[in-house]
Amino acid sequence: MIPMDRLAQISARFEYLEAAMSTAGGDISKLAKEYSDLRPVVEQISAYRSLLDDLDDARLMLKDPEMASLAREEIPTLEAQLPAAEAALQLALLPRDEADAKPAMLEIRPGTGGDEAALFAADLLRMYQRYCEARGWKFDMIEEQATELGGIKEVVAHITGENVFARLKYESGVHRVQRVPSTESGGRIHTSAATVAVLPEAQDVDIHIDQNDIRIDTMRSSGAGGQHVNTTDSAVRITHLPTGTVVTSSEKSQHRNREIAMQVLKARLYDAERQRVDKERSDSRASQVGSGDRSERIRTYNFPQGRMTDHRINMTLYRLDAVMQGDLDEIIDALTADAQAQMLAEMGQ
Repeated sequence: MIPMDRLAQISARFEYLEAAMSTAGGDISKLAKEYSDLRPVVEQISAYRSLLDDLDDARLMLKDPEMASLAREEIPTLEAQLPAAEAALQLALLPRDEADAKPAMLEIRPGTGGDEAALFAADLLRMYQRYCEARGWKFDMIEEQATELGGIKEVVAHITGENVFARLKYESGVHRVQRVPSTESGGRIHTSAATVAVLPEAQDVDIHIDQNDIRIDTMRSSGAGGQHVNTTDSAVRITHLPTGTVVTSSEKSQHRNREIAMQVLKARLYDAERQRVDKERSDSRASQVGSGDRSERIRTYNFPQGRMTDHRINMTLYRLDAVMQGDLDEIIDALTADAQAQMLAEMGQ
Protein backbone atom coordinates (compact mmCIF):
# COMPACT_ATOMS: atom_id res chain seq x y z
CA MET A 1 0.00 0.00 0.00
CA ILE A 2 1.35 3.41 -0.94
CA PRO A 3 1.51 5.81 2.07
CA MET A 4 -1.13 8.48 1.54
CA ASP A 5 0.85 11.07 3.50
CA ARG A 6 3.66 10.77 0.95
CA LEU A 7 1.21 11.36 -1.88
CA ALA A 8 -0.15 14.40 -0.04
CA GLN A 9 3.37 15.84 0.32
CA ILE A 10 4.06 15.45 -3.39
CA SER A 11 0.76 17.07 -4.33
CA ALA A 12 1.40 19.95 -1.92
CA ARG A 13 4.86 20.50 -3.41
CA PHE A 14 3.37 20.58 -6.90
CA GLU A 15 0.78 23.17 -5.88
CA TYR A 16 3.51 25.27 -4.25
CA LEU A 17 5.61 25.21 -7.43
CA GLU A 18 2.59 26.17 -9.52
CA ALA A 19 1.93 29.18 -7.30
CA ALA A 20 5.62 30.13 -7.06
CA MET A 21 6.06 30.21 -10.83
CA SER A 22 3.12 32.57 -11.27
CA THR A 23 4.50 35.08 -8.76
CA ALA A 24 8.27 34.68 -9.00
CA GLY A 25 10.31 37.16 -10.97
CA GLY A 26 13.49 36.50 -12.92
CA ASP A 27 14.77 33.04 -13.79
CA ILE A 28 12.25 30.31 -12.94
CA SER A 29 13.97 27.52 -14.90
CA LYS A 30 14.69 25.43 -11.79
CA LEU A 31 11.11 25.74 -10.59
CA ALA A 32 9.81 24.91 -14.06
CA LYS A 33 12.06 21.84 -14.29
CA GLU A 34 10.84 20.44 -10.95
CA TYR A 35 7.24 21.29 -11.87
CA SER A 36 7.58 19.49 -15.19
CA ASP A 37 9.13 16.43 -13.50
CA LEU A 38 6.34 16.26 -10.90
CA ARG A 39 3.44 16.72 -13.30
CA PRO A 40 3.21 13.07 -14.49
CA VAL A 41 3.54 11.88 -10.88
CA VAL A 42 0.73 14.16 -9.71
CA GLU A 43 -1.46 13.02 -12.61
CA GLN A 44 -1.01 9.40 -11.49
CA ILE A 45 -1.72 10.40 -7.88
CA SER A 46 -4.92 12.13 -9.00
CA ALA A 47 -6.06 9.08 -10.98
CA TYR A 48 -5.29 6.76 -8.06
CA ARG A 49 -7.11 8.94 -5.53
CA SER A 50 -10.09 9.30 -7.85
CA LEU A 51 -10.34 5.52 -8.13
CA LEU A 52 -10.19 5.12 -4.33
CA ASP A 53 -12.89 7.79 -3.88
CA ASP A 54 -15.12 6.06 -6.42
CA LEU A 55 -14.61 2.78 -4.57
CA ASP A 56 -15.48 4.37 -1.22
CA ASP A 57 -18.62 5.94 -2.71
CA ALA A 58 -19.68 2.61 -4.18
CA ARG A 59 -19.26 0.85 -0.84
CA LEU A 60 -21.37 3.52 0.84
CA MET A 61 -24.06 2.92 -1.76
CA LEU A 62 -24.39 -0.65 -0.46
CA LYS A 63 -26.22 0.81 2.56
CA ASP A 64 -28.86 2.34 0.30
CA PRO A 65 -31.42 -0.31 -0.70
CA GLU A 66 -32.20 1.53 -3.92
CA MET A 67 -28.52 1.80 -4.94
CA ALA A 68 -27.16 -1.48 -3.53
CA SER A 69 -27.68 -3.43 -6.73
CA LEU A 70 -25.80 -0.87 -8.79
CA ALA A 71 -23.02 -0.76 -6.19
CA ARG A 72 -22.58 -4.55 -6.27
CA GLU A 73 -22.02 -4.31 -10.02
CA GLU A 74 -19.64 -1.36 -9.80
CA ILE A 75 -17.41 -2.46 -6.91
CA PRO A 76 -15.79 -5.51 -8.63
CA THR A 77 -14.99 -3.36 -11.69
CA LEU A 78 -13.35 -0.66 -9.57
CA GLU A 79 -11.44 -3.21 -7.47
CA ALA A 80 -10.13 -4.85 -10.64
CA GLN A 81 -8.70 -1.49 -11.77
CA LEU A 82 -6.91 -0.87 -8.48
CA PRO A 83 -3.77 -3.06 -8.95
CA ALA A 84 -2.94 -1.49 -12.32
CA ALA A 85 -3.47 2.02 -10.96
CA GLU A 86 -1.26 1.31 -7.96
CA ALA A 87 1.46 -0.22 -10.15
CA ALA A 88 1.41 2.81 -12.47
CA LEU A 89 1.71 5.12 -9.48
CA GLN A 90 4.60 3.12 -8.03
CA LEU A 91 6.46 3.43 -11.32
CA ALA A 92 5.80 7.17 -11.38
CA LEU A 93 7.21 7.45 -7.84
CA LEU A 94 10.50 5.73 -8.73
CA PRO A 95 13.56 7.98 -8.43
CA ARG A 96 14.30 9.62 -11.77
CA ASP A 97 17.68 9.33 -13.44
CA GLU A 98 18.59 12.96 -14.04
CA ALA A 99 20.51 11.92 -17.16
CA ASP A 100 17.54 10.22 -18.86
CA ALA A 101 16.47 13.32 -20.80
CA LYS A 102 20.00 14.17 -21.90
CA PRO A 103 21.51 13.71 -25.35
CA ALA A 104 24.06 10.89 -25.55
CA MET A 105 27.52 10.14 -26.86
CA LEU A 106 27.69 6.76 -28.60
CA GLU A 107 31.09 5.05 -28.85
CA ILE A 108 31.64 1.78 -30.74
CA ARG A 109 34.95 -0.09 -30.99
CA PRO A 110 35.82 -3.56 -32.31
CA GLY A 111 36.90 -6.14 -29.75
CA THR A 112 38.27 -9.62 -30.31
CA GLY A 113 38.00 -10.96 -33.83
CA GLY A 114 40.18 -8.82 -36.08
CA ASP A 115 38.62 -7.70 -39.37
CA GLU A 116 35.34 -9.47 -38.58
CA ALA A 117 35.03 -7.52 -35.31
CA ALA A 118 35.54 -4.26 -37.20
CA LEU A 119 32.85 -5.25 -39.72
CA PHE A 120 30.46 -6.14 -36.89
CA ALA A 121 31.17 -2.77 -35.26
CA ALA A 122 30.11 -1.15 -38.54
CA ASP A 123 26.92 -3.24 -38.51
CA LEU A 124 26.13 -2.04 -34.98
CA LEU A 125 26.70 1.54 -36.08
CA ARG A 126 24.15 1.14 -38.89
CA MET A 127 21.73 -0.55 -36.47
CA TYR A 128 21.83 2.42 -34.10
CA GLN A 129 21.64 4.94 -36.94
CA ARG A 130 18.45 3.29 -38.19
CA TYR A 131 16.99 3.17 -34.69
CA CYS A 132 17.67 6.88 -34.23
CA GLU A 133 16.19 7.67 -37.62
CA ALA A 134 13.00 5.74 -36.78
CA ARG A 135 12.60 7.76 -33.56
CA GLY A 136 13.26 11.07 -35.25
CA TRP A 137 16.52 11.69 -33.41
CA LYS A 138 19.48 13.59 -34.84
CA PHE A 139 22.58 11.44 -35.32
CA ASP A 140 25.82 13.41 -35.80
CA MET A 141 29.08 11.61 -36.49
CA ILE A 142 31.89 13.10 -34.43
CA GLU A 143 34.75 10.71 -35.09
CA GLU A 144 34.92 7.75 -37.48
CA GLN A 145 37.96 5.65 -38.35
CA ALA A 146 37.24 3.09 -41.07
CA THR A 147 39.13 0.00 -42.16
CA GLU A 148 39.96 -0.90 -45.76
CA LEU A 149 37.36 -3.70 -45.71
CA GLY A 150 34.51 -1.39 -44.69
CA GLY A 151 34.66 -1.98 -40.96
CA ILE A 152 35.38 0.61 -38.30
CA LYS A 153 38.28 0.97 -35.90
CA GLU A 154 36.42 3.48 -33.76
CA VAL A 155 33.34 5.67 -33.99
CA VAL A 156 31.96 8.42 -31.77
CA ALA A 157 28.54 9.92 -32.46
CA HIS A 158 26.39 12.57 -30.80
CA ILE A 159 22.66 11.80 -30.57
CA THR A 160 20.00 14.35 -29.69
CA GLY A 161 16.26 13.94 -29.29
CA GLU A 162 13.63 13.11 -26.70
CA ASN A 163 14.83 10.85 -23.86
CA VAL A 164 17.84 9.65 -25.83
CA PHE A 165 19.92 8.44 -22.89
CA ALA A 166 16.90 6.82 -21.22
CA ARG A 167 16.38 4.62 -24.30
CA LEU A 168 20.02 3.84 -25.10
CA LYS A 169 21.71 3.55 -21.70
CA TYR A 170 21.23 -0.23 -21.52
CA GLU A 171 23.21 -0.73 -24.74
CA SER A 172 26.57 -0.26 -23.03
CA GLY A 173 28.68 -3.40 -22.87
CA VAL A 174 30.20 -6.13 -25.03
CA HIS A 175 28.12 -7.23 -28.03
CA ARG A 176 29.11 -10.66 -29.39
CA VAL A 177 28.45 -11.93 -32.91
CA GLN A 178 28.46 -15.49 -34.24
CA ARG A 179 28.46 -15.82 -38.02
CA VAL A 180 30.41 -16.96 -41.07
CA PRO A 181 32.66 -14.07 -42.14
CA SER A 182 32.65 -13.08 -45.80
CA THR A 183 36.39 -13.84 -45.83
CA GLU A 184 35.85 -17.41 -44.55
CA SER A 185 36.12 -19.89 -47.42
CA GLY A 186 35.43 -22.97 -45.32
CA GLY A 187 32.04 -21.83 -44.06
CA ARG A 188 33.08 -21.96 -40.40
CA ILE A 189 31.24 -19.87 -37.83
CA HIS A 190 33.46 -17.33 -36.10
CA THR A 191 32.83 -15.49 -32.84
CA SER A 192 33.92 -11.89 -32.48
CA ALA A 193 32.85 -8.88 -30.45
CA ALA A 194 32.50 -5.13 -30.33
CA THR A 195 32.19 -2.78 -27.40
CA VAL A 196 29.45 -0.17 -27.14
CA ALA A 197 29.48 2.73 -24.69
CA VAL A 198 26.55 5.14 -24.31
CA LEU A 199 27.40 8.19 -22.22
CA PRO A 200 25.06 11.00 -21.19
CA GLU A 201 26.18 14.34 -22.58
CA ALA A 202 27.68 16.43 -19.80
CA GLN A 203 26.97 20.12 -19.35
CA ASP A 204 29.21 22.53 -17.49
CA VAL A 205 26.89 22.27 -14.48
CA ASP A 206 27.36 18.47 -14.47
CA ILE A 207 31.15 18.34 -14.62
CA HIS A 208 33.85 20.97 -14.20
CA ILE A 209 37.29 20.39 -15.67
CA ASP A 210 40.15 22.44 -14.29
CA GLN A 211 42.35 23.60 -17.17
CA ASN A 212 45.39 22.78 -15.03
CA ASP A 213 44.26 19.14 -15.00
CA ILE A 214 44.46 18.63 -18.76
CA ARG A 215 47.27 18.38 -21.31
CA ILE A 216 46.48 19.18 -24.94
CA ASP A 217 48.73 17.80 -27.69
CA THR A 218 48.43 18.36 -31.44
CA MET A 219 49.59 15.75 -33.91
CA ARG A 220 49.37 14.83 -37.57
CA SER A 221 46.12 13.15 -38.58
CA SER A 222 46.27 9.84 -40.40
CA GLY A 223 43.87 9.43 -43.30
CA ALA A 224 42.68 6.56 -45.43
CA GLY A 225 45.25 7.25 -48.12
CA GLY A 226 45.40 9.22 -51.37
CA GLN A 227 43.65 12.54 -51.43
CA HIS A 228 42.17 11.99 -47.98
CA VAL A 229 45.49 12.20 -46.16
CA ASN A 230 45.46 15.15 -43.78
CA THR A 231 48.93 16.71 -43.99
CA THR A 232 48.46 19.33 -41.27
CA ASP A 233 49.00 18.91 -37.55
CA SER A 234 45.27 19.23 -36.87
CA ALA A 235 44.49 16.20 -34.70
CA VAL A 236 44.04 16.93 -31.01
CA ARG A 237 44.70 14.66 -28.04
CA ILE A 238 43.53 15.72 -24.60
CA THR A 239 44.77 13.92 -21.49
CA HIS A 240 42.96 14.34 -18.19
CA LEU A 241 45.90 14.06 -15.81
CA PRO A 242 44.09 13.09 -12.55
CA THR A 243 42.32 10.10 -14.15
CA GLY A 244 44.58 9.33 -17.12
CA THR A 245 41.59 9.57 -19.49
CA VAL A 246 42.76 10.22 -23.07
CA VAL A 247 40.52 11.56 -25.85
CA THR A 248 41.53 12.22 -29.46
CA SER A 249 39.78 13.91 -32.37
CA SER A 250 41.14 14.03 -35.90
CA GLU A 251 38.78 16.13 -38.00
CA LYS A 252 40.26 18.69 -40.42
CA SER A 253 39.76 21.70 -38.13
CA GLN A 254 42.03 21.85 -35.10
CA HIS A 255 39.64 24.28 -33.37
CA ARG A 256 36.73 21.90 -33.96
CA ASN A 257 38.85 19.00 -32.73
CA ARG A 258 39.40 20.76 -29.42
CA GLU A 259 35.64 21.25 -29.02
CA ILE A 260 34.90 17.63 -29.89
CA ALA A 261 37.60 16.22 -27.62
CA MET A 262 36.45 18.34 -24.67
CA GLN A 263 32.84 17.31 -25.27
CA VAL A 264 33.79 13.62 -25.24
CA LEU A 265 36.09 14.06 -22.23
CA LYS A 266 33.31 15.70 -20.21
CA ALA A 267 30.93 12.88 -21.11
CA ARG A 268 33.44 10.20 -20.04
CA LEU A 269 34.25 11.89 -16.74
CA TYR A 270 30.56 12.49 -16.02
CA ASP A 271 29.80 8.85 -16.79
CA ALA A 272 32.65 7.67 -14.55
CA GLU A 273 31.30 9.75 -11.68
CA ARG A 274 27.78 8.38 -12.22
CA GLN A 275 29.11 4.81 -12.15
CA ARG A 276 31.04 5.52 -8.95
CA VAL A 277 27.89 6.83 -7.27
CA ASP A 278 25.83 3.88 -8.57
CA LYS A 279 28.36 1.44 -7.16
CA GLU A 280 28.25 3.11 -3.76
CA ARG A 281 24.45 2.99 -3.72
CA SER A 282 24.20 -0.73 -4.30
CA ASP A 283 26.46 -3.73 -3.85
CA SER A 284 24.08 -5.88 -5.86
CA ARG A 285 25.45 -6.80 -9.27
CA ALA A 286 21.97 -7.53 -10.58
CA SER A 287 20.80 -4.02 -9.79
CA GLN A 288 23.46 -2.57 -12.05
CA VAL A 289 21.96 -3.75 -15.34
CA GLY A 290 21.99 -0.19 -16.60
CA SER A 291 25.28 0.98 -15.15
CA GLY A 292 27.15 0.43 -18.40
CA ASP A 293 29.83 -2.04 -17.31
CA ARG A 294 32.07 -2.02 -20.40
CA SER A 295 33.46 -5.51 -19.70
CA GLU A 296 30.11 -7.25 -19.38
CA ARG A 297 28.97 -9.42 -22.28
CA ILE A 298 25.42 -8.25 -22.64
CA ARG A 299 24.18 -9.63 -25.95
CA THR A 300 24.83 -12.26 -28.62
CA TYR A 301 23.81 -11.94 -32.27
CA ASN A 302 23.70 -15.42 -33.83
CA PHE A 303 23.31 -15.05 -37.60
CA PRO A 304 23.07 -18.77 -38.60
CA GLN A 305 20.08 -19.19 -36.26
CA GLY A 306 18.67 -15.71 -36.83
CA ARG A 307 18.45 -14.94 -33.14
CA MET A 308 19.54 -12.27 -30.69
CA THR A 309 19.88 -13.03 -26.99
CA ASP A 310 20.23 -10.48 -24.21
CA HIS A 311 22.01 -12.29 -21.40
CA ARG A 312 21.05 -9.85 -18.63
CA ILE A 313 17.36 -10.75 -18.80
CA ASN A 314 17.59 -14.07 -20.69
CA MET A 315 15.52 -12.71 -23.56
CA THR A 316 15.84 -14.24 -27.03
CA LEU A 317 14.29 -12.86 -30.21
CA TYR A 318 14.22 -14.91 -33.43
CA ARG A 319 14.11 -11.93 -35.77
CA LEU A 320 17.71 -10.88 -36.06
CA ASP A 321 17.25 -9.25 -39.47
CA ALA A 322 14.73 -6.80 -38.04
CA VAL A 323 16.96 -6.09 -35.05
CA MET A 324 19.93 -5.28 -37.28
CA GLN A 325 17.65 -2.90 -39.18
CA GLY A 326 17.17 -0.93 -35.96
CA ASP A 327 14.03 -2.58 -34.56
CA LEU A 328 15.20 -2.40 -30.94
CA ASP A 329 12.14 -1.18 -29.03
CA GLU A 330 11.02 -4.60 -27.79
CA ILE A 331 14.36 -5.39 -26.17
CA ILE A 332 14.84 -1.85 -24.83
CA ASP A 333 11.33 -1.89 -23.34
CA ALA A 334 12.07 -5.24 -21.67
CA LEU A 335 15.36 -3.98 -20.20
CA THR A 336 13.64 -0.83 -18.93
CA ALA A 337 10.85 -2.87 -17.33
CA ASP A 338 13.40 -5.18 -15.69
CA ALA A 339 15.33 -2.24 -14.23
CA GLN A 340 12.09 -0.72 -12.92
CA ALA A 341 11.06 -4.03 -11.35
CA GLN A 342 14.40 -4.25 -9.55
CA MET A 343 14.02 -0.70 -8.26
CA LEU A 344 10.51 -1.47 -7.00
CA ALA A 345 11.83 -4.58 -5.25
CA GLU A 346 14.59 -2.56 -3.59
CA MET A 347 12.06 0.05 -2.42
CA GLY A 348 9.94 -2.70 -0.88
CA GLN A 349 12.79 -4.14 1.14
